[in-house]
Amino acid sequence: MIEGHCDPAFEAVRTAFADGFARGEEFGAAVAVYVGDRCVVDLWGGVADRRSDRPWLRDTPCLAFSCTKAVTATAALLLAERGLYDLDAPVTSWWPEFGAAGKDGATAEHLLSHQVGLPALSRDVPVAEAHDPAAMAALLAAQEPEWKPGTSHGYHALTYGWLAGEIVRRCSGRTVGEFVRDEIAGPLGLDLHLGAPDDVIERAARLSAGRKTDKGGAARKGGPSATGEVPRPLSPEDPLAKMTAGFRDPNSLLNRTFGNPDINRLPGGNNNPEMLRAGWPALGMVTTARALAGFYRDLLAGRIVGRTTLRDAVVRRVAGPDRVMYIDSSFGLGFMRPSLVFLTPRAGWDSAFGHTGLGGSISLGDIEKGLALAYIPNRMGDEVSGGVRAYRLLEAAYACL
Repeated sequence: MIEGHCDPAFEAVRTAFADGFARGEEFGAAVAVYVGDRCVVDLWGGVADRRSDRPWLRDTPCLAFSCTKAVTATAALLLAERGLYDLDAPVTSWWPEFGAAGKDGATAEHLLSHQVGLPALSRDVPVAEAHDPAAMAALLAAQEPEWKPGTSHGYHALTYGWLAGEIVRRCSGRTVGEFVRDEIAGPLGLDLHLGAPDDVIERAARLSAGRKTDKGGAARKGGPSATGEVPRPLSPEDPLAKMTAGFRDPNSLLNRTFGNPDINRLPGGNNNPEMLRAGWPALGMVTTARALAGFYRDLLAGRIVGRTTLRDAVVRRVAGPDRVMYIDSSFGLGFMRPSLVFLTPRAGWDSAFGHTGLGGSISLGDIEKGLALAYIPNRMGDEVSGGVRAYRLLEAAYACL
């Protein structure tokens, strides 16, 4: 079932990857690991489409959800490095309309680190309208923030792309997808798309929901875990309990952040070719694991932005309770840093950066160890962010170093 290449020194990664299929946790997936410029793991397996049993092949791309945000942020950082705007200057210096409703003190750093206070849209937005980055930017520019920019942080699940993307659009005259194609993915030969062409959509994996199964294939039905352990009740003040309550409340900031625009109103949801072509800059990237790991390989090597720019970008700007997700999160300039929403082994706590994606995908670079890893599944997990499947692969990769 598992195909591809794995250096013998990284056999633990192959084992962890295969175990996910054996547990019934995967339909199809791919994982890739670089150490420096050397590809030590490039594995794939399972089915790309459960309806037809189309197999996952070497060049099967898949929607990587919020792993997109790190690529969008990198495009913005590249333009700052070129001197086209100042990260510390007011956003109004290059986007005058953004100063409305008390946001005149916001900076690009606030935009890139989830501090600007615009995690949720103020009105229901149809999916078709969200395909227009200029319209979405204008809507957000006029909107009152949930908190004064720079005073707190909360995950901007969808709006991040239109906010950080406006840096790219105004400073380069191109959408994020066009800029990434012309300046990053194209020159580096990466099969990575924000706005996938039809030939990429045709070979892309189809996302599927699915319940976890035990080793014998029987679906778990709640209650005690497979180990017989009964989960302890959570206090109402526990951040995980607050997150659960937030998802149950249709008017919570959490639901308003994640649920508008409501992609589920579109036939097929994120599998709809309309969404894959749109390339929303917060969650619309279609890529292979090999290409996404290659993106971090090239970031670490200084081929996209300079090493000084990257080191500054991964400095923690915020850390602690997230205003949207309740549990602790931590961000640099566009990159997640290790926290409860970006779990890494202890060996990566000080030097890892990257981004997780809805349903279980993850992308990571380690600025000290030269490690680059990407994992993309098509079986949607229950995770808002990276989950246990991704963590097992990270744990194995770090152990192999």
